[in-house]
Amino acid sequence: MKKLHVVGAAIIEGDRVLAAKRGESRYEYVAHKYEFVGGKVEEGESEEEAVVREVREELGAEIEVTGYLLRTEHVYPDFSIELSVYLCRLLSGYRSKEHEALVWMPLSALDAQAWAPADAPVVEKLKEMQGK
Repeated sequence: MKKLHVVGAAIIEGDRVLAAKRGESRYEYVAHKYEFVGGKVEEGESEEEAVVREVREELGAEIEVTGYLLRTEHVYPDFSIELSVYLCRLLSGYRSKEHEALVWMPLSALDAQAWAPADAPVVEKLKEMQGK
């Protein structure tokens, strides 16, 4: 089974996080689900470099990585994923280049069921942090 090493950006503004909604997918279990902007770590690239590059590619935006949040692993029917998510803040404007929609979601109202399964533990961690 193919294993992917990916990163995600939890872009936070105030008490909201930027959620990227996937469009159609050959993997129906992630189609039209929310995810953190991000993608594969390329050879020779640090995770932090990868998250900055992926946000630039997917949103046309510049970010600052402000901290590490969480690493999760999830096994899908067709592949497994190791996801490292970083806390980030926007340094520029942005636009959707790859996703069906971009939504600012209040941290207190996040619903892990609406997110891709690999991202769900990260959503729960953000909700936990909001409660403190």
